[in-house]
Amino acid sequence: MDVNDVNRRIIGEFRERGGQVGGHFEGARLLLLHTVGRRTGRARVNPLVYAVDGDGYLVCGSSRGAHVDPAWVANAAAMSEVTVEVGDRVLRATPTVVTHPSSNWERLYGIWSASWPDSAEYERRTTRRFPVLRLDPVPADGT
Repeated sequence: MDVNDVNRRIIGEFRERGGQVGGHFEGARLLLLHTVGRRTGRARVNPLVYAVDGDGYLVCGSSRGAHVDPAWVANAAAMSEVTVEVGDRVLRATPTVVTHPSSNWERLYGIWSASWPDSAEYERRTTRRFPVLRLDPVPADGT
């Protein structure tokens, strides 16, 4: 089964169960990140483990320890606003990519990695420092 098939299954289960999924991600905090491909212009949806930082959500471009950043990181970086599904809510958010080295990366990556036990295994698979995407919800009134 390829990653797109796995993601489709996770997305379907996420939506059917109000943000909860089973299997490997049972009990994990998952959100669905909607982006648009920079080159293709196609709508993309990625299920991602998240952590909370204040009012914002943190996701990480770990790609399970692959040697390159996942495409969704650059897609989100190119957008001024993305859509996020968290539980049964759909909201707009401002994306900010935080990379290493930066003053905030250590703190944000620490929060995310503490929330997802698999992060240690991902780190062992590569020397790449994973970018963190901070998603700050846009108020419903748009201000």
